[in-house]
Amino acid sequence: MLDFVNELNGYIWSPALIYLCLGAGLFFSVLTRFVQVRFFREMWRLLFSGKSSDKGISSFQALAVSLSGRVGTGNIAGVAAAIGFGGPGAVFWMWIVAFLGAATAYIESANAQIFKEEIDGSYRGGPAYYIEKALGQKWYAWIFAIATILACGLMLPTVQSNSLGNAIEMAFGTGAMIETDFGLLSSAKVYTAVGIVLLLGFIVFGGVKRIAHFTQVVVPFMALAYIIVAFSIIGLNIDKFFEVLQLIVSDAFSPMAGFGAAIGWGVKRGVYSNEAGQGTGPHAAAAAEVDHPAQQGLVQAFSVYIDTLFVCTATAFMILITGSYNVHGAGDTFIVQNLAADIAANSPAYTQIGVESILPGLGQPFVALALFFFSFTTILAYYFIAEANVVYLNRTFKIPALKSVLKISIMASTFYGTVKAADIAWGLGDIAVGMMAWLNIIAIVIMFFIAKPAIKALKDYEEQKKAGVENYTFDPIKLGIKNATFWENRQKK
Repeated sequence: MLDFVNELNGYIWSPALIYLCLGAGLFFSVLTRFVQVRFFREMWRLLFSGKSSDKGISSFQALAVSLSGRVGTGNIAGVAAAIGFGGPGAVFWMWIVAFLGAATAYIESANAQIFKEEIDGSYRGGPAYYIEKALGQKWYAWIFAIATILACGLMLPTVQSNSLGNAIEMAFGTGAMIETDFGLLSSAKVYTAVGIVLLLGFIVFGGVKRIAHFTQVVVPFMALAYIIVAFSIIGLNIDKFFEVLQLIVSDAFSPMAGFGAAIGWGVKRGVYSNEAGQGTGPHAAAAAEVDHPAQQGLVQAFSVYIDTLFVCTATAFMILITGSYNVHGAGDTFIVQNLAADIAANSPAYTQIGVESILPGLGQPFVALALFFFSFTTILAYYFIAEANVVYLNRTFKIPALKSVLKISIMASTFYGTVKAADIAWGLGDIAVGMMAWLNIIAIVIMFFIAKPAIKALKDYEEQKKAGVENYTFDPIKLGIKNATFWENRQKK
């Protein structure tokens, strides 16, 4: 199974996808005249200016739901894997894909707002919706919807819960071993799996609004606490700060693990973490209540900065400053070995060891706690995304039980991921991310050449901002954007 997963990963995450992610980010950065820089202050303002409604959530709630999907195990275990397999230089390429990816995040999220729909009293949208409406290709939209349900409902939750199970086991021990149908398992992992699944069931059966309310409280609090601890560790080792920074930059261009490895792992884990171009963020963006589609596009672009330039960078510096990492070479060899050979790079171990070395007795439990909140809220975001695509498919196929099947499936995959080995979990997660990224990036590039909806929306927003309007409006017909039925109806009213 692992061999098959790794082989399939090799095809999906070929150099073509690596350069597609980087190329699309650069392409949209140039087209928007680097919107991620020009509108940085506006992103901050918009974060706290929006309000929720009976049909939609606020911009901040949408950001929190989106961040709950972005800030997860990728920020802790994913960064460790990037360093472990790509060397310290992989961190630099994570920064590059985040900076460029912020423009991609604007494009996909603005598109989601433009082509969103009101279904059963709630706003719904995402790549499947804008592929159908902007490209007129229902078959392509169905493929994306099915791929996303499989990715977010079955494959990606295993990565989040797996890292959490490993972190709990490392922090508190394995406990007694239990014989199960999955083999011999530690009681720590089994109890963790049961607890996560019960809590997950309570929230997902409570609906989208409950997910939004939960994440808007938990995500900012835990992310802030994590960054404070990281900055404290960096502050205590400030004499090594510039040495580590020099290591990251120098290794990015003359990498110890090879140039392809540094770029490949940096981009792969960067996209896995910040999700720019993957097509997951637009689902939360579409659910927001805003006056103009460009506003939520800008808010979602800012979330990429929070995820990679803040949280991922905090993790990377904690690992590198404390020297709590290995760099894997060919086969079973090591280019750098600071830790025992049996410590997995595809796990939160590097981060836990690094924090523990500075905060003895507190480091490992703190990382496990952070990972619990990060991973759990990410699984909630995955359900939110998968459900949006179930709703999309049900517009055509009318399968009432599909939503219930999704809820049971995501709970089962979460349990499975918690108790199984890390390599298979991460392999499945990479397949899921790569599959969605291929489908979504190709779609938004083609959309640009056909209609340019997100670019037109940005230009319209800039013009209204320069004119000093107090209440922004969006008229898709005036801008030559077709099939934006939600905004057409709002304009008529």
